[in-house]
Amino acid sequence: MRDQPQVECIADVKAVLGEGPAWVAGEQALYWLDIKGRKIFRIGADNALQSWDTPMRVGSLAPRRGGGFVAGTDEGFVAIDLAAGSFDPIGHPEAHRPDNRFNDGKVDRSGRFWAGTMDDSEREAAGCLYRLDPDLNWTRFDEGYRVTNGPAFSPDGRLMYHNDSARQVTYTFDLDEAGTPGERREFARFGEGDGYPDGMTVDAEGCLWIAFWDGWCLRRLSPDGERLGELHVPVQRPTSCAFGGEALDRLFITSARIGIEGTEIEHQPFAGGLFAADVGVTGIADRPFAG
Repeated sequence: MRDQPQVECIADVKAVLGEGPAWVAGEQALYWLDIKGRKIFRIGADNALQSWDTPMRVGSLAPRRGGGFVAGTDEGFVAIDLAAGSFDPIGHPEAHRPDNRFNDGKVDRSGRFWAGTMDDSEREAAGCLYRLDPDLNWTRFDEGYRVTNGPAFSPDGRLMYHNDSARQVTYTFDLDEAGTPGERREFARFGEGDGYPDGMTVDAEGCLWIAFWDGWCLRRLSPDGERLGELHVPVQRPTSCAFGGEALDRLFITSARIGIEGTEIEHQPFAGGLFAADVGVTGIADRPFAG
């Protein structure tokens, strides 16, 4: 990475728990969330900001091939049509776990939606990793997470990265052509002073960008797990990132202000905002959910 780029707050929305940035190329717009504040935001190329209230907590969303979005929520998988104002249930894999909710989620290179669950109180290792297929059937593939975040996918789609933020570990899985993951392997482990690996994305060079909650930064890791550089941000709790823009050359960064109080918030007035930076590399065009 080149020298520290300028990181600009482009939407001072003061999200309680900003998350889930998703670039929609057909609109040249970025959508993102406030999970705890129950909102969906949109910012277009003209920087015009829109927002919608949500009837449930939406942890992640991704555009669908036929329009609208698929989402992971505290009420399971949901189909969202913002124009119609509809939030239609697809299915609730963990209705038997009322303390769990879906958190982060992404679409893989073949159009399947992956999302993880977590104990909302972040105490129990009750989180699981699910794949939602285009036929709207789901499969659980992994379990035992405290705070799921990610996933992200290598450029060729053959590797999936996934975080357990509370344990400060990034894992990787091999993916076969059918989207079946192999054994979970530890890709990178972080420690005291690093912060907690949160949302992430992969750039066109195959490197992984991870936002670090309580780390005041994003880190770029090589496909071998080597730390290549840090992007410092003016907020304590960056939460996720996604490439966007016409050339996919802007990195958008979400953040949270939950738990930041008193004099601490005075030193980071844009906490909860959406940020953007030119980091000198481009992203990969994401596939929409094929269902």
